[in-house]
Amino acid sequence: LILNEKDATDKGRRFAGIFRFVRDQVFASYAQRAYADPVEKWQLVVACLRHFQMMLNLFSLTREDIQCNEDYLPHLEHGDSIGSASLSRVGKVSEIPAVELMKDLMSGRIVFRNIMSIIMMGVNTILEERVKQFYGVHLEDAVQLSFEIMLLALSKDAVFADLWHPVYQPLDVILGHDNNYIVTLLEYVRYDPSPAIQHCSIKIMTILSARMPQLVSIILEVGVAGSLIEDYAVCLEARSQDVQVPENPSEDTGFLILQLLLSNLNRPAPNVTHLLLRFDVDQLVERSVLQPKQHYSCLRVLLNVLDTLTRPNVNAVLHEFGFQLFYELCLDMTTSTSTVELLRSGKYSFFLKHLDAFACEALPLRNNNQVLRINSLQQRAWLLKLLAVELHASDMDVITHRENCCRLLSRLFTQELQNPNGNDKDQSTFVCGRQPGTPDGGFQKMKVLELLDVLQFQSPETHAEVPEELLLVKENLKVNDILGKPSTVEEGGVYYYSERGDRLIDLAAFRDKLWQEYKRFELQHNLSLNVQRKAKLRDAVQLLLRWGWKYNKNLEEQAAQLHLLVGWSQLVEVAISQRFEFLDHPSQILFEVLDASLSAIISPDCSLKMAISLSQVVMTCMAKLQEQSFTSPVAGEHTDDVTYVDLFSSSRLSNSACQMIVSKLVASILRFDSSEVLRRRLYAILLLYFHYSRGMVDPYISVMVMHSLIQEEHDGEAYSVLERLNREQAELAQIIFLITKNEASALVDVVAKDATQGNEVGKAIAVYVLDALLGIDQDQVFLSQLQSRGLLHIWLSDICNSSYQVVVLPSVTSIRHLYTLEAELALLLRVGCQNKKRGAQSLFAMGALQHLTSCRAIDVQITEDAKWEQVSKAGFSVPSQIDRQRHIVSPILRLVLCLASLVDTSGPLEKVGNEAAIEILEFLKIHQGLISRILRDDASRVQLMDLEELQLVTAILSKVWVLEDSDAAGFRQALFNLACIYFCQTAHSKNRYVLYIKEAEQLPDLASEAHEVVRKLKLLVAQVRYNLILYLYSLVAKQGLRLHVSKPNLMPDTLSREPYTLGSPRLPTLNLVAAVLEQTTSDLDSALEEISLLSAKIQDVNELSRHEVDDIIRAYGRQEYTGSRDNIHKRRYIAMVEMCSAAGTLDCEVSFLYFIVEHALNILYIHFEDKLQLSEKLMQEVEGVENIAACFGTKDELRSLTEKLLPTLQHLEQITEERADGNKKHLQRLVRSLKSQVMLRFM
Repeated sequence: LILNEKDATDKGRRFAGIFRFVRDQVFASYAQRAYADPVEKWQLVVACLRHFQMMLNLFSLTREDIQCNEDYLPHLEHGDSIGSASLSRVGKVSEIPAVELMKDLMSGRIVFRNIMSIIMMGVNTILEERVKQFYGVHLEDAVQLSFEIMLLALSKDAVFADLWHPVYQPLDVILGHDNNYIVTLLEYVRYDPSPAIQHCSIKIMTILSARMPQLVSIILEVGVAGSLIEDYAVCLEARSQDVQVPENPSEDTGFLILQLLLSNLNRPAPNVTHLLLRFDVDQLVERSVLQPKQHYSCLRVLLNVLDTLTRPNVNAVLHEFGFQLFYELCLDMTTSTSTVELLRSGKYSFFLKHLDAFACEALPLRNNNQVLRINSLQQRAWLLKLLAVELHASDMDVITHRENCCRLLSRLFTQELQNPNGNDKDQSTFVCGRQPGTPDGGFQKMKVLELLDVLQFQSPETHAEVPEELLLVKENLKVNDILGKPSTVEEGGVYYYSERGDRLIDLAAFRDKLWQEYKRFELQHNLSLNVQRKAKLRDAVQLLLRWGWKYNKNLEEQAAQLHLLVGWSQLVEVAISQRFEFLDHPSQILFEVLDASLSAIISPDCSLKMAISLSQVVMTCMAKLQEQSFTSPVAGEHTDDVTYVDLFSSSRLSNSACQMIVSKLVASILRFDSSEVLRRRLYAILLLYFHYSRGMVDPYISVMVMHSLIQEEHDGEAYSVLERLNREQAELAQIIFLITKNEASALVDVVAKDATQGNEVGKAIAVYVLDALLGIDQDQVFLSQLQSRGLLHIWLSDICNSSYQVVVLPSVTSIRHLYTLEAELALLLRVGCQNKKRGAQSLFAMGALQHLTSCRAIDVQITEDAKWEQVSKAGFSVPSQIDRQRHIVSPILRLVLCLASLVDTSGPLEKVGNEAAIEILEFLKIHQGLISRILRDDASRVQLMDLEELQLVTAILSKVWVLEDSDAAGFRQALFNLACIYFCQTAHSKNRYVLYIKEAEQLPDLASEAHEVVRKLKLLVAQVRYNLILYLYSLVAKQGLRLHVSKPNLMPDTLSREPYTLGSPRLPTLNLVAAVLEQTTSDLDSALEEISLLSAKIQDVNELSRHEVDDIIRAYGRQEYTGSRDNIHKRRYIAMVEMCSAAGTLDCEVSFLYFIVEHALNILYIHFEDKLQLSEKLMQEVEGVENIAACFGTKDELRSLTEKLLPTLQHLEQITEERADGNKKHLQRLVRSLKSQVMLRFM
């Protein structure tokens, strides 16, 4: 009657009397009562236990129900009173039978004691009574019900104990009062007549192992460890020999044992998993030596089951979770060493055997056995993950590990030639760039690609949409509302998470919800009168349940397919990223994997999640291809020597292979089913590919340096190789452009959408992709696409409007937007620098300077505290405010400098067509605060970015400020002050950059990064000096400015009639120009000498020892190269690349030094040439001036200047004659002319 009761609103209170009678009058004294027939005794016990089980099952209690049942009160002294209302409330709430039963069990009272007395009869006694006595069956039922009640109590006691502590304790604490209780419960795993009792015992072991860290110690202390290990092994082995698999996993003994082992693995050692698998739990588990052949345990059973993989229809679950268990064992820090050593040993050869046995076999058909298909996919996924762990964990310094690893790599990545003659000789080879679909000439596909083929199939549909034939009734039954709630069954929903982690529909809960809606609809519409519609709705419920079952299976298959792909991806990425040097023909392997992965991505069968996983493999392959091309020249495979050809081009795939890659990359980006995450990865791959396809080892290596090396060697063969490489590079560039041009409109549509509508990370990388496309744009196709969509205007507006907030607010969101602004500025700079002046003219025409002028971020005032602030939010380091402003200011200054190329300095500012100069001058005046701060150059620390900003500002001013008549902003005087600082000789200079360079060059042991900083500083200092001398030369040559020999305090107009005063602005002097000429000449000589030394070292690099090569790398390397395991060829190659890079930087510095020399000579020549003419002019026009010495210098000052100049001019003459190329003939003539003029007129 109670079982058929439907109304549970009172939580069973109306059965409280029955419950108390059963508990107190029947079950409490059943053992002391005399029975005529023992069968009646156990029948009575079974009835009582069923009643208790019913109370716990039927009436589920909420947390509020339990909280209201705190019936324990403080002891009242005599005379104390308590309100009748409170007493009635306590009495009322204490009448819930389930609560009373839980209190009994959690305090060890009569029900608990009697249940445990039944269980404590022991396995042997129960087995004997089961066979010999008539009541044996009832006794077995009593034991089973006792276990089930204990399981129910263990599943509920946590909430009770949390609210009732410390009066009532969790059941595991009660059991812990007597270790024999625990051991007896666990020993029932060997009660084979009743699988239900075995299952209960295993489940109790799972619960207790999670709650009791000392469980293994208890088992060892009682002395039942050996028998318990064997009992579990026997139970698992018996399950592996069953002829039929249980439909419900909770009734599968093998599944329960494996789940027990998996759930305990991550718990502190020693745990139950270690015990049952025969790890050494008496000592350190990490040092265990596993010997499953000698010791019987679950480990031996599992290895035997997985060794043969027999009866897959029955043992599929064992196979799947067996592989998972071994994967987790190999991954766990405590068990990994012992497990991996066991599996790779010759006794098992676990990895290679299973890779060859079933990894590439065809999958079971979905229509025949979908469950087996899912299990097969999961098994292979765990196997591939195991192989990845083996490759990752192998110690390559151990011979056996290295041999096993190489054998595994050979099986995975070797293309074997199928020899029809039966010759076993190794015929493995690769044909670079072989087109897919062409005859393979007997080549067998690599196993790693066969594995990829296995998982490439169309995934089953898993949309949570009911079939079309049920659309009419789904609204009646509110199916969308039921399935639309993501909550699980425990939370009142219809979903649950499977043992694999898949969120599936709980068919029982789904059924109950459907029937509830059916009954509601039946009452609402009085369906009892409409038999036909009632039958139709009933049939619809059954169809919906069948659809739910199919949905679950399809979802599990899709998850298994994705899991297999994840395992494949991990295996490939570990092999390529960590064991690449052990692969034969690595370039072709990378191409084959890359090509197959891209083909899979563009396949119509590839789901979005699979495409995202495959894109990670593609990125790894592309990055490795690029790394290999820069560090592994082809010549190094056969010789230790490096050649100049290695510098001209990297080791790259053929043009046909590169063409296939870029075409599939573009197709992947344009695939229909896509997402921002996938496209973001594909964009990164495309950027890597563009960098890879350039073919240059290092873009910073000067072409002139490489050509001079060949010229010095008179190497005709190198010239021919260089011509061929240049021709191939031009062909590839044309191929890439044509492929992208064909899809230009669609490609720009997709990328532009991400660049304007995606999140900040997606925006930034999308803009960089557009920037890269502009870099290969030979016909302005992509530039036209951007202009037609108005994207350049959008980005200019974004820079103008949002950069201020980015600088002011130190948030994670603003920093991410800062990176987007950097990308936008980089793209605009690309547009401005392309096609000579056409790009700059396009930007100027669309008002780029007006947008940049209105940018408020440039003028943010930085306080001293804000300069060094470091903000960290949510694990994200936010740059200081000064750094954030620099990220905006420096690119804007570069863009303004680019637009300054449109300025015409040959005529007045008002000249037609010189609007660019007017707008740039307006930009400088509006942002006077920023320009003045940079020109002050008064920071205390040496920072490259400060010097870069100074170089940019001086470069802009040197081009346009000569056109400005007034100096209200003070920029002219600031430039003069900088000239007085930067023109000083190094020995007398107080400039912090010059001093830093001087001190750094005197240090014996300088890190590679410091060497690179010094080289950059020297180049930037030379550029700043060039900008200043260029500005000064423009004033002298075009505006008639004349400099005094030694007095810096003169008015800007040297022809002024007013005498010299102390308060007048400072001007550079001819002595200062002579000083910078002398210093530049010395720097030029040193730079040319160092270039010659580098050239000699480059030519002799193949003669140097390993130690000498390492010294060169330390001296010229831009970063630390630790490659202690690199061969001598690779070290020589790195040394040559770094020396050529350093030579390229020096070559660039030399170019600026020559310009400085040329402008300084011109300034001096103009002054010496006009000296006499100016003197005559002053004599005629200036009245009251006794001599012209006050304006130009005395004769002694001029003689001192010429004495200082002559050694410098002689040194320059020697340099230009001995070291300068043919392009410096004009410089030679200028030096000779100035030298002769000085000697004739002033000596």
